[in-house]
Amino acid sequence: MKRIVVLRLIATVLCISGCETLRGLGKDVEKAGGWVQEKAK
Repeated sequence: MKRIVVLRLIATVLCISGCETLRGLGKDVEKAGGWVQEKAK
């Protein structure tokens, strides 16, 4: 029983950290796209 709780906790932490990483990646891509558009003008 204890092992299941620990595994679920680890999975939750990994999922949350993965979402934050993807959000950060999205912001970086958005900034790069804005830079490219500005240079293209």
